[in-house]
Amino acid sequence: MINSARLLHNLQRLRGFGQSGNGVVRRCLSAVDMESRHWLVERMREAGLDARIDGIANVIGVSAKPGKALLLGSHSDTQPTGGWLDGALGVIYAIEVAQSLGEDPRTRHLAVDVASWADEESHYLGLMGSRSFCDELSETEIDAACNSDGHRLRAALVEHGLDRSPRLHLQPERYLGYIEAHIEQGPWLEMEQLRIGVVTSIVGMKDLHFSFRGQQNHAGTTPMHLRRDAAMALFEFVRQLNEAFSGIRGESSVWTIGQLNLTPNARSIVPGLAEGNLQFRDPDQARVEAMSECAFALVEEFNRHHDVQASIYIHDESARAVDMDPAIQAALASAAELCAPGAWRHMPSGAAHDAQVLAAHVPAGMLFIPSIGGVSHDFSEDSHEADIVLGCEVLARATVQLLDGA
Repeated sequence: MINSARLLHNLQRLRGFGQSGNGVVRRCLSAVDMESRHWLVERMREAGLDARIDGIANVIGVSAKPGKALLLGSHSDTQPTGGWLDGALGVIYAIEVAQSLGEDPRTRHLAVDVASWADEESHYLGLMGSRSFCDELSETEIDAACNSDGHRLRAALVEHGLDRSPRLHLQPERYLGYIEAHIEQGPWLEMEQLRIGVVTSIVGMKDLHFSFRGQQNHAGTTPMHLRRDAAMALFEFVRQLNEAFSGIRGESSVWTIGQLNLTPNARSIVPGLAEGNLQFRDPDQARVEAMSECAFALVEEFNRHHDVQASIYIHDESARAVDMDPAIQAALASAAELCAPGAWRHMPSGAAHDAQVLAAHVPAGMLFIPSIGGVSHDFSEDSHEADIVLGCEVLARATVQLLDGA
């Protein structure tokens, strides 16, 4: 059904935009990211689609075929030191499925649209492209957004001429649904010697920013009992947080403090300010909310008993827990059993994806292939070629099944 040589060639070509060793550095709205997006436009046009880059940097390819369409895609931006398949796999899968179905007389009547969403990886705004497409992104958010270097999103859009392009928006009545293919980004498929994952749900996630403000002072002359050490206060809070979260966690709950900053961050100075980011995830949105409430309550309690004052606010809560559509799950499972009998499983996604934004507006589903060693968000990320090809075959068969049955 698919052209495996073309699939692998296009994946490697996309890898070349920002390649660094085995990985890729292709942050949203960087020069190399925009080069890759123009290249994707050409690939979508070769697949017979009317393709363009919209005003938020999404690349959208639309089929001219009549009838209900299926939207396929993922994101093509990367983490600061990202893997070559994260997101890119689903974009190239989508183009290959659209092109292969168009080349086959038995399926060329089927309508497949393709999307490469902008900034799933939160360089400016997490899930930005899919949120824009689904009318969940306001102009006020765009005006306020900037990256870690302080560069404003609005300025970046102007620099690339995207301020002159309209933002494209979802037409729910057009679509049977949306399917996103992705590497698993975890160890389970490989550990269980399976080759395909049919996603049942996607976790909800919140990012909280916290800060502890004390008194900067000399590290040698300030007695311990007189210190208002912001770093020590932060460490104490983290201990309390870990203990509290352990008491309310579910089977799949995870939490991470992946970013910390001390001011002035000098060896001989008691820090006056300590800041960090707390991220937590769970497939049950009610538990996500409970963890958020717990964190805020802990800060309030902390401030009643310490001279160092803590503050906390929600940085990002755009990723909400969702279930995948049963009909799309069934089509993916049927195709997986046909292509890899007994070598697939139903499974939740522990990572956020654009599919959870689309799921609030149209039926949505996801397909996973194994990640070697369970590694992702790292230059060493990889998947076996045979698994890459198999995953695209499963997606193509599921697409035909859904569209033919419409």
